[in-house]
Amino acid sequence: MNETMICAVGNVATQPVYRELATGASVRFRLAATARYLDREKNEWTDGHTNFFTVWANRQLATNVSGSINVGDPVVVQGRLKVRSEMREGQSAWTSADIDAVAIGHDLARGTSAFRRTQRPENGVAGPSAQPEPAWETPPSETADQEPVAVT
Repeated sequence: MNETMICAVGNVATQPVYRELATGASVRFRLAATARYLDREKNEWTDGHTNFFTVWANRQLATNVSGSINVGDPVVVQGRLKVRSEMREGQSAWTSADIDAVAIGHDLARGTSAFRRTQRPENGVAGPSAQPEPAWETPPSETADQEPVAVT
């Protein structure tokens, strides 16, 4: 089954609500994404329709979001779109568009942000991320003294 992945750009409309659940951390907030277009008659940019999404983030992403974003922040959200609707007495009662977030970040087209890495827990488990970063500036010792070879 294919999932619908989307990228939504907008502003945080509600303060993120953080919860610690049995399955791990979870956070949710509302995202307002407003289309803008150039009104050629007035020769100015005009706001169009605003779409609201409920954004859900889990585990480490939830923890990082709760300490990084606030109401009004411009953000970019990538994730799986889930549209839910409820019927009551044969009529549509409500429809909700949710995004199960994979990545969330500040929209750097509209401001600056300072990135800080989170500290990993010291639990004694060495995974692939525990390896030191290679020294990219240092050339390998075997090829440092050799001249480049031209291939014809």
